[in-house]
Amino acid sequence: MKPDAQSAPPLSSRQVAPVPQAQVRAADILLTASAPLIWGSTYLITSQWLPPGQPLLSGVIRALPAGLAMLAWGRQLPRGSWWWKAALLGVLNIGLFQAMLFIAAYRLPGGVAATVGAIQPLLVVLLAWLLLGARPHLAAWLAGLGGIGGVALLVLGPAARLDAVGVAAAAAGAVSMALGTVLAKRWRPPVSPLVLTAWQLTAGALFLLPFALAFETLPARLTLPNVLGYTWLCVAGAGVSYAFWFRGIGRLPTAAVSALGLLSPVSATVLGFLVLGQTLSTAQMAGALLVLASVWLGQRAPVAAAQQGQGQQAADGARLPLPHRQG
Repeated sequence: MKPDAQSAPPLSSRQVAPVPQAQVRAADILLTASAPLIWGSTYLITSQWLPPGQPLLSGVIRALPAGLAMLAWGRQLPRGSWWWKAALLGVLNIGLFQAMLFIAAYRLPGGVAATVGAIQPLLVVLLAWLLLGARPHLAAWLAGLGGIGGVALLVLGPAARLDAVGVAAAAAGAVSMALGTVLAKRWRPPVSPLVLTAWQLTAGALFLLPFALAFETLPARLTLPNVLGYTWLCVAGAGVSYAFWFRGIGRLPTAAVSALGLLSPVSATVLGFLVLGQTLSTAQMAGALLVLASVWLGQRAPVAAAQQGQGQQAADGARLPLPHRQG
């Protein structure tokens, strides 16, 4: 007998095989990692294309147009408690963070500022433990410590000098964004990453604006490189990258997201080598490998912690008394 052609389900009703979870997680990691890779270009763009001596104004120009454009596109304003939550996240992740970052960059060599900022993954691990109850695995601590050591080898030169205000600003910037990352994970915004990014970019830029107007002057003229530099920082360095970053915060464990931030100094070093002709020493190459190993370990830490928790639950279940069987 010939098979009944009508017995087969129509194409539109057939179930589509789900995408493996490993592939979903890999895509989330790659998209999130693109944010710090883009941020690594900030030093190159700032030093080569932007007018000097205007860090706060550059932060406003970087964030405000992108935030307003995304806000107009999303057409969604905060509601209820999300007015103050979005404002606080914007100050922590955008406004205060960028202000401290630029102060540190002007008062410290880039290597010292990057090394102090590399404490952020460890801070995220601690804050996630305190605020989210996410008990860290040993791999998370090793990833954080390895990241600091790798960044130090990568960018810390022998002539590096310390400045108390600069070091304090770099540390404050790391604390600010670490707290903002954990709070964004805890509050779980009920909107898309694009809308959340628009809220934070706008709030952070409006926080910076009065300080920029009070302490800095507008440039007399903008050259074509200035316009191109600001455009790159606004579109890619703020709108696209922060949307990917906050998307990752919503989808990945906080420790895994913060470890990806270590890719920023690696990107900056590679761009300096490719574009500016800077040389790479053996210590710098070893530091880059150590950073990459720390990033990988940071992605494995949540998996190891989950396996450890499952093992502990299984052990606790094995110690429970068996139910009494009658008869």
